Amino acid sequence: MTTTSILSERQKDELHKAILDYLSSSGFNQAFLALKAETENDDFTPDPKQKYAGLLEKKWTSVIRLQKKIMELETKTTQMQEELNNAPTRKPTSSVDWIPRAPERHSLVGHRSPITRVVFHPIYQVLGSASEDTTIKIWDYESGEYERTLKGHTKAVQDIAFDAKGNHLVSCSADLTIKVWDTNNDYKCIRTLYGHDHSVSSVAVIPTTDIIVSASRDKTIKLWEMSSGYCVKTLVGHLEWVRSVSPSEDGRLLVSCSNDQTARVWDVQKGETKMEFRGHEHVVECAIFLPVASYPFVWEWLEQNVKSSKDQAVPGQYIITGSRDKTIKLWDTASGQLLSTLVGHDNWVREMVIHPSGKYLVSASDDKTMKIWDLKSGRCIKTIEAHSHFVTCLSYCTTTPLVATGSVDQSLKIWQCR
Repeated sequence: MTTTSILSERQKDELHKAILDYLSSSGFNQAFLALKAETENDDFTPDPKQKYAGLLEKKWTSVIRLQKKIMELETKTTQMQEELNNAPTRKPTSSVDWIPRAPERHSLVGHRSPITRVVFHPIYQVLGSASEDTTIKIWDYESGEYERTLKGHTKAVQDIAFDAKGNHLVSCSADLTIKVWDTNNDYKCIRTLYGHDHSVSSVAVIPTTDIIVSASRDKTIKLWEMSSGYCVKTLVGHLEWVRSVSPSEDGRLLVSCSNDQTARVWDVQKGETKMEFRGHEHVVECAIFLPVASYPFVWEWLEQNVKSSKDQAVPGQYIITGSRDKTIKLWDTASGQLLSTLVGHDNWVREMVIHPSGKYLVSASDDKTMKIWDLKSGRCIKTIEAHSHFVTCLSYCTTTPLVATGSVDQSLKIWQCR
């Protein structure tokens, strides 16, 4: 009766060679010759320099060591379970209310210049960071361990973004290029996109598409096919450097902001501006769409007794902008009306993200802090002294309650939410 092996052909070959090496070094010559013939390894000669030399003994001792460790951990788990069972119970806070808390869980250092962007992988426990030192670094955010450095850009890397499935990492740089890295193939750079005439400041992948969107100091926004690398559309309208561009949840709209002190919402299909938002008194650094999950909270804040219904809650109804004038503004996309202004930061507002529940807005600023705003009231409910220098970027993890921040102090911090 034949049994199917769980080993691959390569693993089987390594095992055979390791056993042959063991038999040879232990003087079991007959067994050695028999196994050599049966496994068709006639040309096998023991070689102490090969990786299979002594491999069997190493594996054997490591298995025993691991068994011992497993038994110790099982004992520890039982003890902890007993402690837990006897611990006084406390009403758990809902994950809807989890917000970042100090102190940070990890402080990661390795970049040699200010960090410009941090981004969590949508599935794996991986965090990417971009820096003015021309590199992108990949980290394990659970352990806080550094994994690898991606080199290819020749000037500051301004932004990075994963696609929805995390198969590709897209980056853009002051070297005028956009690069696509294959995350499943050792982060190999598989494509470089040329077309912008000046520093590329922002990049994103439009949901449910193969389209990369980029914003540049050349005042344009470009749409690119990731698979071919072709630029399929150029959006023109801003009068100055376009700082950031971000798609709506359904990928039909884009919001951009610029040194011209405005934000714009674009129709992706038509390639036209749908609305322009004027009201900031300085460069608008960041602009994002509010996700549909935030609408009920915002309606409460604005005291609009709008009953949530499927047809009213369409993606792209509201945008939020952050500016060098130290304020954050909430706008109605359809009318262009300014709905509210959040005042609290003492310096430029650099980036904003929305809590996965939709209940909170988190903002990062050159005042070295991260602020958490309750979207039910429009109030700042917590300020965290995050870094020793300007906080340039932040990111929310969608799979684990974590927030990451990056700073001019060259460090990257991971904050636990609870």
